[in-house]
Amino acid sequence: MSSINNGLDPRHGYYLEDLKVGMSHEVTHTVTEQDVEDFARICGDYNPIHMDEEYAANTPFGGRIAHGALTASYISAILGNDLPGPGAIFMTLELKFRAPVRIGDTVVAHAEVADINTRRGKVTMAVNCSVGGKVVVKGVAGVMVEKKPAGQVVNP
Repeated sequence: MSSINNGLDPRHGYYLEDLKVGMSHEVTHTVTEQDVEDFARICGDYNPIHMDEEYAANTPFGGRIAHGALTASYISAILGNDLPGPGAIFMTLELKFRAPVRIGDTVVAHAEVADINTRRGKVTMAVNCSVGGKVVVKGVAGVMVEKKPAGQVVNP
């Protein structure tokens, strides 16, 4: 996962004035067995659909699937690390889960600036995750972004 910080302070991402509608960023992550185990340990969700292949084989999915929230966390990583980046506050998230993600799948998470409310300091991000070109998660995130401190020049 790389950063698009473009020479900005690595401890602070984009300020509100630096953002433009249409700016976007993607990260790619291949889901591993360890990711699913670690996520279950961290969040406490040990649903056998995620943890037990024998159980999961007898479900409509035909095998284990990764936690939906694990997939959504790749979106969180973009918002916190890259766009808008450090300093942004994740406020809202509305997602639709369209298809399962399995161990071994490579997830491409994408976030794009869809709207900027300069008065409120809020940015709406169109977000999605895909596997093999198929959208598996789609939604909208709301992020509070700090305005540039007085006296700082707005980046072009």
